[in-house]
Amino acid sequence: MTRFLFAILILFLPLSTGSAQPSTEGDEGALVLAFGDSLTAGYGLDAGLGFAPQLEDALRREGLAASVVDAGVSGDTTSGGLDRVDWTLENLPRSPDLVILELGGNDMLRGIDPAIVRTNLSALIERFEAEGATVLLAGMRAAPNYDPEYVATFDAIYPELASEYGVALYPFFLEGVAAEPGMMQRDGIHPTFAGIKRIVTGILPSVEEALDD
Repeated sequence: MTRFLFAILILFLPLSTGSAQPSTEGDEGALVLAFGDSLTAGYGLDAGLGFAPQLEDALRREGLAASVVDAGVSGDTTSGGLDRVDWTLENLPRSPDLVILELGGNDMLRGIDPAIVRTNLSALIERFEAEGATVLLAGMRAAPNYDPEYVATFDAIYPELASEYGVALYPFFLEGVAAEPGMMQRDGIHPTFAGIKRIVTGILPSVEEALDD
């Protein structure tokens, strides 16, 4: 349990000071934007093995000609997401059909007031919907060693926002990966290729349903 908590605490710390560089290649079919932190950035993996390219491959195997743009920045917070959202959208080939919004873990680790996290995520949802995109909210959970009141308040953000805005919810982005043997890299922090594949397998039905909607 100690190792798991340590891994969760480190996972979202800043690992890069650079900005995301969305690709503009492959704009046929549905355009999916993976907007998140190190979990969607493919940290520590070779090109093509991260979340975005693996999700794109999975969608195409299902017969969906979708392109998935990687807009993950390691260490990003919900405030950081707000700072870069306009730049990200401006550098896409066109407005996304679907946005997978995966942010909030760094806010939690820094003890940021859940009310601020909720406000930022609300603003991001509204910004993406104003662009005409469907939003799939990828949830995060507070570390269980935090104050129980904070944990309960933080964990409630994602289902409450999904209900308020009527957006799809994938409750926990690391479902079946966190603390599982072989699912994390040697640093015990970031998903291995096998971990990414498991994340993709888990979220794929939600992505397909959101694209259908």
